[in-house]
Amino acid sequence: MLLNTEQIKEIIPHRDPMLMVDSIEEMDIEAGTVTGIKHLTGDELFFPGHFPGNPVMPGVFIIEALAQTGAVAILSREEYKGMTGYFASWDKIKFRRKVLPGDTLTLKVKMVKQRGKMVVAEGIAYVGEEKAAQGTFTCAIGD
Repeated sequence: MLLNTEQIKEIIPHRDPMLMVDSIEEMDIEAGTVTGIKHLTGDELFFPGHFPGNPVMPGVFIIEALAQTGAVAILSREEYKGMTGYFASWDKIKFRRKVLPGDTLTLKVKMVKQRGKMVVAEGIAYVGEEKAAQGTFTCAIGD
């Protein structure tokens, strides 16, 4: 493990119950690649209501987990330390399988373009070897 939860909290401003990344397993700041992990215990705030008797992680939280993973890499750069990444857009989002209590999400993100403080990234969330979700998102880096 490269970064644990406490180290992630030093980089991004998210806190429970909205922190969606437990650890960073790999990160290459120069290449703009990062791999994060989210272990779903079943105690997360969304499972009781989404859906009662059939708990499924909401897709927006899977995409949020990918974005937070990417934000760790971007905001680890010296010029962006102490800043925040904000969603600007999502594109080509696809959900491939349900994410359930007890699953572990592997969150792989690659930055594909940057123009000033706007960053475009591609992300894929896996459960085991299966794709759970994928898409492209744009983030604005700000105060």
